[in-house]
Amino acid sequence: MHENQIGDIVIQSALSVHNLLGPGLLESTYQACLDYELKQAGLDVIREASLPVVYKDVHLPCGYRIDLWVNRKVIIEIKAVDALNDIHLAQVLTYLKLTENKLGYLLNFNVKLLKQGIRRVVNGL
Repeated sequence: MHENQIGDIVIQSALSVHNLLGPGLLESTYQACLDYELKQAGLDVIREASLPVVYKDVHLPCGYRIDLWVNRKVIIEIKAVDALNDIHLAQVLTYLKLTENKLGYLLNFNVKLLKQGIRRVVNGL
C-alpha cells in the first residue's frame, strides 16, 4: 500500500478517535485508540517503536520512540498540547530521516477541531 493511501486511513481514523473522545485527554489515550482504529482498518502498526541512532556504523540506543509506525512507511507522532511548535515538527522530520520514510503525521488532539491539529510532514530524502 502506498504512503498516501495509508495517510488517508490515518486521517480518517484520527478523526474518528477525536470525534468520540474530544480534546483534553492524555497522549497515551489517543495513541492507544488510534492504534486500535488503524489495526481495525487492517494496517500493521508498531506502537512505541524503538528507534536507535546510527553513528559511524554504531547503533546507539538513544531512547527515541516512534508513537505509531504504520506499515513501516508512515510515522505518526501524537501530541495533546496547547499548540504545536517547531520542535514537534523537527521531531517528526528526524524520525523520518532515521527510518528513511517519506511521510509522517504530527497530530495534536488537544484542539476543538482536529483539522486544526494535523500537520502532514514529508521527508525530501
